[in-house]
Amino acid sequence: MAKSELPLLLLDNASMSTVVNEGEFKCTMLTFEEAKAIVEMHGVDDVIRCFSGDPLETVVFNYLDINGKHFEYKKITNMRSGQDAIAFKTYVTPSETQPVIMTKYDSQAKKIQNIYVYCQLISKA
Repeated sequence: MAKSELPLLLLDNASMSTVVNEGEFKCTMLTFEEAKAIVEMHGVDDVIRCFSGDPLETVVFNYLDINGKHFEYKKITNMRSGQDAIAFKTYVTPSETQPVIMTKYDSQAKKIQNIYVYCQLISKA
């Protein structure tokens, strides 16, 4: 697929705060299946990943079975009218239990947080 003038943007919490800064936006909650379908409707050249090196990147793309490393990385500071984005947002809560496990490095690790991820489709009017 040829590069679009309005590529789909993939965002996390931090990149969303710089991309969604001026204008009117519509936000719609998505399931992971819907997010995957939207990403797959676009070609690799029609998706821009606006976050990098975040553990979220590996976890979300593995969960969705999408190879995110092929998406171009670019820091975007403003969405254009008619452009869509999918935000992978994290929601962190303290852990009610704090089990201790042994790591592969033979050290102890303690669970201190629960991290949840949810998806939103953001469209700029």
